[in-house]
Amino acid sequence: MKSPGCYLGAKVIKRSPRGLIMSQQHDAYFVPVASYWPFVAAVVMFTTMFGAAHWLNAAPGETGFGKTVWLVGMVGVLAMFFGWFRSVIRESLAGSYNHQVDTSFRMGMMWFIFSEVMFFGAFFGALFYIRMFSVPWLGGEGHGVLTHQFLWNDYAASWGANGGNGPQHLGGAFRTVPAWGLPLLNTLILLSSSVTVTIAHHALRAGHRGKILLFLGLTVLLGALFVNFQAHEYIEAYHELNLTLHSGVYGSTFFLLTGFHGLHVTLGTIMLAVIWFRVLKGHFSKEHHFGFEAVAWYWHFVDVVWLGLFLFVYIL
Repeated sequence: MKSPGCYLGAKVIKRSPRGLIMSQQHDAYFVPVASYWPFVAAVVMFTTMFGAAHWLNAAPGETGFGKTVWLVGMVGVLAMFFGWFRSVIRESLAGSYNHQVDTSFRMGMMWFIFSEVMFFGAFFGALFYIRMFSVPWLGGEGHGVLTHQFLWNDYAASWGANGGNGPQHLGGAFRTVPAWGLPLLNTLILLSSSVTVTIAHHALRAGHRGKILLFLGLTVLLGALFVNFQAHEYIEAYHELNLTLHSGVYGSTFFLLTGFHGLHVTLGTIMLAVIWFRVLKGHFSKEHHFGFEAVAWYWHFVDVVWLGLFLFVYIL
């Protein structure tokens, strides 16, 4: 009988009715057997980036083989995620993970969220530097040199949200997205989703499965609604406000920050949907549900980032 992994120390193993290997050892650290998933991950990620590089560097009007290779790589990445997570879920359901493994998972998720904090911190830092230093310097503030004369004579040292419309010959005049329209609605949606996912968490700890499915399902719907409204916001910005990626540094920072956040909301919604199906299949218990907690942590992080975006991008 071959175990899916081993423990550092003595163990007693048995086979569950499902045919999965279960262990009664809880004091040693579980070490999985050699897995082919890291190798698969390296191959599909290399394929994806190789295709993307050739696609982006193709001649104008041509995509060459880069787009095809990129699509193959993306399909491989999705298959890799599905297969690798399936293996981890099976190990968890087999009872292979003990308290020490759970602690390692929690530390890993904490470091992952910290890396995301630094990711968005870099973008917020760029926004701060541009608004507080670059724009005033180009207007001659602080050193008395009108450096904007090297750009265009009618340059105005004002940020887009403060009334600056940008030069007519660089993307044309544009208007900013009103903060008290769709952005405010999306803020209320994300705040509501934080409440619903928290209620679902408490319901999980209390063992109320029906309540978990209800409020976790509401969280998924709210996440999808946010993404839908952001898509409408982008369409309005492009076609009615003339706010595009060509609208100077304001346009580029606006779409960079809100676009990456929207991507994170999309990924978070997908993860919440997966957790909903896992709850439906009875994968979690009152004591063991870190998969749920990890996604909830991620969702709360996404909500906090949006509050910063709403304040510094839409209002100020």
